[in-house]
Amino acid sequence: MILDCRDIFITENAVLPITYSLDMSRTDYMGDYPLKTPVTASGSVSNRAGLVTISLNMVYVFSAGCDRCGLPTDTCYSIRFEKSLAPETEGDDSDDILLVPDYKLDLDELISSEVYLSLPMKHLCRTDCKGICEKCGKNLNEGPCSCNKKEIDPRLQALADLLENEN
Repeated sequence: MILDCRDIFITENAVLPITYSLDMSRTDYMGDYPLKTPVTASGSVSNRAGLVTISLNMVYVFSAGCDRCGLPTDTCYSIRFEKSLAPETEGDDSDDILLVPDYKLDLDELISSEVYLSLPMKHLCRTDCKGICEKCGKNLNEGPCSCNKKEIDPRLQALADLLENEN
């Protein structure tokens, strides 16, 4: 969706409300498609004393397997975005100013880039997830497994034998 912001730039105290939903279900993230429901965005573009800003609240649900135990998990994330808008800048580019050439703002590109930057690097079903047993594969969130935890790495077995012979 392209927003025409020309009227906002030329009219002081003008406000353009934004309510938008963007389907990002085809967004590939680490070989998966975790954004199964549309990203919702609400906010406004406003001109206050000649300063044009965009304020957006974006909400999305990240659906993927837990990185520790593998259980499917849905987590809701919320992003708050606020930047000044300008049709052009003089001098160096600034991270605080979003350029809108020809007074046109590509809302799809803005939302998708902000959502993509906010995607979690580690996705857990809960903060205290214990994961799975590396030997038997049991989900340790359901309780302990019966595997022998004192097994020695075969490369270090000779050292363990030496310690055992000294006793």
